[in-house]
Amino acid sequence: MDRIAQRAPRPPGRTVAYEPPGTAPPLHVRAAAVLEAGWTGTSTVPSRGLYPHQWSWDSAFIAIGLRHLSPLRAQTELETLLAAQWADGRIPHIVFNPSVPLDAYFPSPDFWCSSTAERTAGAPRTVQTSGIVQPPVHALAAWLVHLADPGLSRARGFLTRAYPRLAAWHDYLLHRRDLGGGGLVSVVHPWEQGMDNSPCWDRPLSRVTPAPARSFRRADLDHGSPEDRPTDLDYGRYVRLAADYRDRGYADGPGDFAVEDPAFNALLAASEYALDRIAHELGVTGAARRDRAECLTAALVERLWDPAAGMFLCRDVRAGELIPQRGVSGLIPLLLPALPRGLAATLVRTMCGPHFGLGGTTRLVPSYDLLGEAFDPHRYWRGPAWFNTNWLLERGLRRHGERGRADALRKGMLHTAGASGFAEYVDPYTAQACGVTGFGWTAALTLDLLHDRPARGRNGLTAIKGEDPA
Repeated sequence: MDRIAQRAPRPPGRTVAYEPPGTAPPLHVRAAAVLEAGWTGTSTVPSRGLYPHQWSWDSAFIAIGLRHLSPLRAQTELETLLAAQWADGRIPHIVFNPSVPLDAYFPSPDFWCSSTAERTAGAPRTVQTSGIVQPPVHALAAWLVHLADPGLSRARGFLTRAYPRLAAWHDYLLHRRDLGGGGLVSVVHPWEQGMDNSPCWDRPLSRVTPAPARSFRRADLDHGSPEDRPTDLDYGRYVRLAADYRDRGYADGPGDFAVEDPAFNALLAASEYALDRIAHELGVTGAARRDRAECLTAALVERLWDPAAGMFLCRDVRAGELIPQRGVSGLIPLLLPALPRGLAATLVRTMCGPHFGLGGTTRLVPSYDLLGEAFDPHRYWRGPAWFNTNWLLERGLRRHGERGRADALRKGMLHTAGASGFAEYVDPYTAQACGVTGFGWTAALTLDLLHDRPARGRNGLTAIKGEDPA
């Protein structure tokens, strides 16, 4: 097995563009060591202690970083996740490692009962998984991994095998999760959106009766400070929602919690563009993936754009109204090439204004409105800055010609990653490490940022190699 913690050869045409001065060993070596420590032989855990299994969108981000060190391992990372896909197309948010004790993480496999609780959706019989999903970053990750070594990818049939699974995944979301009837995907649990305890969920979650505290034990508090984690009340509601979904046989429908989220749908659109590229690479015709991406972008604007907020907001499907909370999720559509120019400019102003403070009071974009009543600089998704959302925003800034702001954000991320020991998330004001250190996607996205971006493309915009060139 290759030792990726060693100094890896760089792909042709790519050079390390930034390493903070005085770093010993170099930042890319330390980041690679984090990924090596998390490697199980078939996938990478986000954190050996706190998150000892394979997580869906974590693996996508981790593969994006691994491609610079070992394209083979990056392909394997995604293949392991895709092998746990359900027959209805869903990719579960956790794939459980059977060698990990049940009490190491909650909810554990015996809670989800995936192989026995669900028949019609076709949960896999040979591996235990959760029954909910996470944001669809996977096609984007697969395309970027392919580009890292196209020869190896073609020789192994990587995209040939991944494409039908990714297409089925997108089809599941588009056909089974349009609970609001407006062309957008709904999430049925805060864990599906990935920003678990965002204040954006407080209103719809208030309808949920929490599970009794005595009915579960939170293993996460064995590894993190309670001040950095969701509250017991929030966790009780998460457990209740997950148990109700399980007891319905994981059948999709508008239950107590159904939310159209900007980031989830923007990432689906971005991955539709990537899936379009994959289809062209494989010679697949008639897929219309680009059309789907543009329809998703139009639906985002129609249903979730709020001019007064200057950004996208979440929609509570059950209540039929926008949720008046500014979360980082509402900035993520900046990633999309077909976003109207005026809206993109407004998103940049909002990102750099008093609510998020980028380039002024904050070096990294916080997860929630700095001026919001629920803002907390240390508590999970209620204020701290996360590296995956900032990585997405860096790409969005670059996509829409904001090269100076993108460069500054990139530099801030690299400095913060190294100084914080690759923290799970950080205080947006002080960059103090929160959660766990040595976190998988922080290290992986650091590696990605350490490689040069392509030069500016036509019309002065920055083209990102291999993606949609619009």
